[in-house]
Amino acid sequence: MADDQSLRDRLRALPVFPGELPRFDTDATPAGPLVLLVEWLEGAIAAGVLQPHAMSLATATTSGVPSNRTLLLKDVDAEAVWFASLSTGPKGVDLAANPRVALALYWREQGRQIRITGDAEPGPRDVSARDFLQRTPSARARAIAGSQSEPVADFDAHLAPALALVEADPQFAPESWVAYRVIPSSVEFWQAERERDQVRLRYRKTGATWTKEILWP
Repeated sequence: MADDQSLRDRLRALPVFPGELPRFDTDATPAGPLVLLVEWLEGAIAAGVLQPHAMSLATATTSGVPSNRTLLLKDVDAEAVWFASLSTGPKGVDLAANPRVALALYWREQGRQIRITGDAEPGPRDVSARDFLQRTPSARARAIAGSQSEPVADFDAHLAPALALVEADPQFAPESWVAYRVIPSSVEFWQAERERDQVRLRYRKTGATWTKEILWP
């Protein structure tokens, strides 16, 4: 029997946010956005949100061709948000030519989203090496086995020598593995609310100063 409802109708009828949603008191927010980002992240971890460190990264070539993917947030410090990748892969090539990026974290269970725009730059070499060595041996081998995102005819033939290298030298960390730090220029915090639909707070940086703005939904 044919479904009388269109896909558009069925998508619109889907439930959005279950249960209670956190309150967002914008008047009580800190002066800088990264402190609030850590507060929200800690809250997501404590609430049992699945993969709270899953983060989308959007890059673009110098000619404006965009690309987006999901990776893992590695750290947040007083100045930057961190992720790691191969400098020789598509992400690294884009970043070398155009360091402007957009990041997004989304926690469905809490009706929360954080959007970040800024510039990405390579972090210190020791941080990059430490990040690589914290990966499992198989993950390290896959990272060095072939050219990221390129077609491969025989996966095992590429992986075997990489596994042998990792086993022979457990401290090997390729120069192409880079821990990137994103210095934000804008950070927006989005909270779904049943009474007001949504609350949006944006931090914008001018010089060394952050300005907070409530955005119309």
